[in-house]
Amino acid sequence: MAAEANQTCFEGRTLQNFQVYLEQSGDHKASLWCVHNILPGEFKRIGAGKSSLDVLGVGSGGGEMDAQMLTLLQSTFPAVPITADIVEGSSQLTDNFKALVAKTTNLQKIPFAWYIMHSEDYERQVKEKGDMKTFDFIHMIQMIYFVDNLADTIKFYHSLLKKNGRLMIIVEADNSGWDVLWKTYTKELCVGAITECRSSGEVIACLKSQGLKYEEHVIPNTFDITECFNPSSQTGQCLLNFFTVKDNFYQSFTPEIRAGMLDLLRNKCSTEKDGRVFFNNNVSCILVYA
Repeated sequence: MAAEANQTCFEGRTLQNFQVYLEQSGDHKASLWCVHNILPGEFKRIGAGKSSLDVLGVGSGGGEMDAQMLTLLQSTFPAVPITADIVEGSSQLTDNFKALVAKTTNLQKIPFAWYIMHSEDYERQVKEKGDMKTFDFIHMIQMIYFVDNLADTIKFYHSLLKKNGRLMIIVEADNSGWDVLWKTYTKELCVGAITECRSSGEVIACLKSQGLKYEEHVIPNTFDITECFNPSSQTGQCLLNFFTVKDNFYQSFTPEIRAGMLDLLRNKCSTEKDGRVFFNNNVSCILVYA
């Protein structure tokens, strides 16, 4: 993380913005669509004939998606032991995940290994130890924006896949609202934890350059951002903070830049219906083959 090497993106105030975004955006709903519609068949292929299954979550946050995926994997292979390794930079979100495990009976049967660190630190630690644990399924949900080097990260995690394994990357879709905002205001936005704009387009270009086999599923998703255009709305401000990865949108940019971003959000990143503004939040689920 270029600007704040010892901090994660999701602590304190930023965590509050993130939670508001999750409540408003349906982001987890889009990821759940992947879990329920794509993963059942993939899990059957991944686990066929195996006596144990090892899962790695990178940037797992509070574990809501992991819980769904691990439960699905257990129900697909009820007699097969499963392990879960979790890499997450936020201690607060890791605590949330541990609390979720503690109250979810089926997850208590799974041995978890916790790594409260950034993806690059995990990569460094694994390489220094020299004994690389490999995995049947690795997932990186909405976290690829925060790694320092996209190509190196994909190459490393792909190298950890077992036979018939899959690496699942969920990322904002090419030409989504996020993609348009960040590529229009790269100079203003790529100055902190996120140092370059990335969407499914960049990920797929990287996979092609490494000659990796993959398949992509685009999941349509929109959500109401009308509150962003009401300066007195706390919800709107939290969303604007999260969109721009700033603690305070209104203090972080000049009036001209703010006005330009709000105009772009309304007219190029969204559609209007019945006086409400709906942000294009399409996501891409990319499955990379071992």
